[in-house]
Amino acid sequence: MKISTSALLKKLGLKAVNEGVFDGKWSGSGPVVPSISPIDGKVIASVRTATAADYEHAVTKAQHAFQLWQTIPAPKRGELIRQFGNALRETKVELGALVSLEAGKIIAEGQGEVQEMIDICDFAVGLSRQLYGLTIASERYQHRMMEQWHPLGVVGIISAFNFPVAVWAWNSALAAVCGDSTIWKPSGQTTLCAIATIKIAERVCRANDVDPAIFSLTVGDRVAVGEPMANDKRIPLISATGSCAMGKSIALNVQKRFGKVLLELGGNNAIIVAPSADLDLATRGILFGAVGTAGQRCTTTRRIIVHESIEKELTKRLVAAYKQVPIGNPLEAGTLMGPLINLPTVDAMQKAIAELKAEGGQVLYGGEKLTGKKYPGGRYVTPCIAKAKAHYKIVHEETFAPILYVITYKNLDDAIAWQNAVPQGLSSAIFTNELRESEKFLSAIGSDCGIANVNIGTSGAEIGGAFGGEKETGGGRESGSDCWKTYMRRQTVTINYSASLPLAQGIKFG
Repeated sequence: MKISTSALLKKLGLKAVNEGVFDGKWSGSGPVVPSISPIDGKVIASVRTATAADYEHAVTKAQHAFQLWQTIPAPKRGELIRQFGNALRETKVELGALVSLEAGKIIAEGQGEVQEMIDICDFAVGLSRQLYGLTIASERYQHRMMEQWHPLGVVGIISAFNFPVAVWAWNSALAAVCGDSTIWKPSGQTTLCAIATIKIAERVCRANDVDPAIFSLTVGDRVAVGEPMANDKRIPLISATGSCAMGKSIALNVQKRFGKVLLELGGNNAIIVAPSADLDLATRGILFGAVGTAGQRCTTTRRIIVHESIEKELTKRLVAAYKQVPIGNPLEAGTLMGPLINLPTVDAMQKAIAELKAEGGQVLYGGEKLTGKKYPGGRYVTPCIAKAKAHYKIVHEETFAPILYVITYKNLDDAIAWQNAVPQGLSSAIFTNELRESEKFLSAIGSDCGIANVNIGTSGAEIGGAFGGEKETGGGRESGSDCWKTYMRRQTVTINYSASLPLAQGIKFG
């Protein structure tokens, strides 16, 4: 894909230096920080970040915007999101290209991420007419009991580099139709994507005479923005995507003030490959899951637990497939794996491989740094396949890079136990053509993950289902199903239309 960076920035309303704070107006009085493309290590543009004072002003504005926005009928709020989805359709190519440029994703994944934003907008539009409560049978004569839902307030969104725009959309589209305003702290690695997204949202708000501060933005570091946001009683919900360590810190701070958290943290996802599996299907599913986004998805396939009878055949197929993966500039057609996000991630991958070897593991393919003119910036590697055992310490850790551990099993109970033995619990899968195996995997004694798939891989979740996981993944759920309830406050209502005052449980008083 031939692309002029300057033309792309201009199309998206970006400049050489951009204000990183939006609270109805664009500003920023903190340090100017460059955005560096992992493709070549060069500066794309720069962003003037937020100070603590900028953050304070943005929260105040988001609060003010919420006060009016919550009074707008939900279907009217949905109409705004419908228009936002259409605006994303019009800029899908450009915004997707910026995702590739700033996050290092291949073209298909950059475009696909914007499509996720469009899809969740469509979902939210329908949801805006379905914010249902319940009517509950009362035990008291001539009483009606019901449940209703009200807007929650300002929602804080903290997102990671690997999905620089979709995660914000998952949260903000639902929050908006639920009547909330949002304030966004994006990853410092992908600040331009955030600014471009908010500029699109701003245009839609202004066209509808809506205060655009319902979609506020504060680009800043942990001290100026992250910690104040976690500790801010004016923000009843913090939705945070990132590492387990980051999530633990945020959860402690938010819960100390009795706030709510929605955490989407680490994943150490496994695929069980049974003797009856379709190996062609399994190989394709594993390849995308392990190599997609250069192994930098929370749903990346990191462990293969394969039956000993087919281990050699599956390994041979995987190595052959890995050797054919085109690695290089993600903006070029045909590339299937781009760079890692930064140099520390490359170092972390090399360290993990060294630890694997020290524990007795064996690299079957890949894991090398790539150099030369085709691989500028020092962020390119070959995806790695390694033979390991389920108890290795490194196997229980999430290395955010393309390392795939192959582990053999003899019986399905062991395979499920090994899959569940890691601290994380996001996504899981089994490839099998045996009904009993698939049903056991999906049963209460099967996978302990928030996502469990049969004959598809661990990556590629649709927006219609609740997305999230258990254990150190954080327990949060975003996107579809009834996740909208997270962004609202529940209220139980009892109406007495009798002339007496009976008490519940048959209590007599007085």
